[in-house]
Amino acid sequence: MKALEKVLLRPLILTEKGNRMREGMNKYLFEVAPEASKIEIRLAVEKLFDVKVRSVRTLVVRGKPARLGRKRVQRPAWKKAIVTLAEGSKIEYFESV
Repeated sequence: MKALEKVLLRPLILTEKGNRMREGMNKYLFEVAPEASKIEIRLAVEKLFDVKVRSVRTLVVRGKPARLGRKRVQRPAWKKAIVTLAEGSKIEYFESV
């Protein structure tokens, strides 16, 4: 099992879809380590933010092709987690941003 701080890489707070999910459905988005499991993500969110997690869904966002001068490169793939909190729980970090 990884250290809890290394499972969650960063919160995704600047997306419109993420804001709608947070306000309407009590779901929060995080970029997580590619090898992190759903159980590790659940434990990390519960310990770091002191909330009760109802479910965790994960997906791999594939890297897009990009151009760097005349060269074509591939952006790296990354893993996203959608964390649904129990009724009445919320993460204060997202409310202040």
